[in-house]
Amino acid sequence: MHAAPTSRRWRPTPLILATAPIHLAAVAVLVFAPAQWAWAIAAVALNHAALTLAGLWPRSRLLGPNWTQLPAAAAARGEIAITIDDGPDPAVTPQVLDLLDAAGARATFFCIGERAAAQPALVADILRRGHDVQNHSQLHRKTFSLFGPRRMAQDIAAAQHTFARLTGRAPRFFRAPAGLRNPFLEPVLARHGLTLASWTRRGFDTREGDADTVLARLTRNLAGGDILLLHDGHAAHTRQDRPVILEVLPRLLDAVRAAGLRPVTLTACLE
Repeated sequence: MHAAPTSRRWRPTPLILATAPIHLAAVAVLVFAPAQWAWAIAAVALNHAALTLAGLWPRSRLLGPNWTQLPAAAAARGEIAITIDDGPDPAVTPQVLDLLDAAGARATFFCIGERAAAQPALVADILRRGHDVQNHSQLHRKTFSLFGPRRMAQDIAAAQHTFARLTGRAPRFFRAPAGLRNPFLEPVLARHGLTLASWTRRGFDTREGDADTVLARLTRNLAGGDILLLHDGHAAHTRQDRPVILEVLPRLLDAVRAAGLRPVTLTACLE
């Protein structure tokens, strides 16, 4: 079994650091200068709005570190990361693996813990073929960004346990469901030694069934260091009722190869 990631120190961002003084100042105004209550309430409201918007922006770093691109050294080597979310899906994931094998490409699968637990052989196959399995939460609730610190910590810890049991290694990366989060996430990730990873661009392939449209979104200004997002779980279907990832992925891999780029796993970029 591989060693678990080492916990790291949580370093609040300037936006987080500003939150406590704003609230304390608002309380002071309400106590000592109640006539100015409107200004105090407005300051707190603006602070909460900024925190909310930062959590609703998947590529934001206002709440903590966030991989939206690969490290500079990986980009210089012409490496990109294809990341595949919401699986494993017993009908779709094996076909995705075959397409990756045919191209000699490696990918990172952000899996849902409860789905992975139901498909242990498929998780093992993902690893056997040289890909990454990373943490996409245990339950993938749509309300994840509304979780309080305890519930968020429980969900992430449960997924870490699930993947460590199934794969023999604790994940190094976490991706929030739909990329949405709140200020409670980064302290939990730091405690588990996890790094938040979002993406450079995505194809919106959970609701867009047209392969040309999805491919165009993913390949626009394609360059080394890009992190691309597709879905093997919850995938939209084409007019021929085929999961759109199966139509997009071969063409995407061709475009990557034509651009002189190489798909690698996120873990390979750490190493």
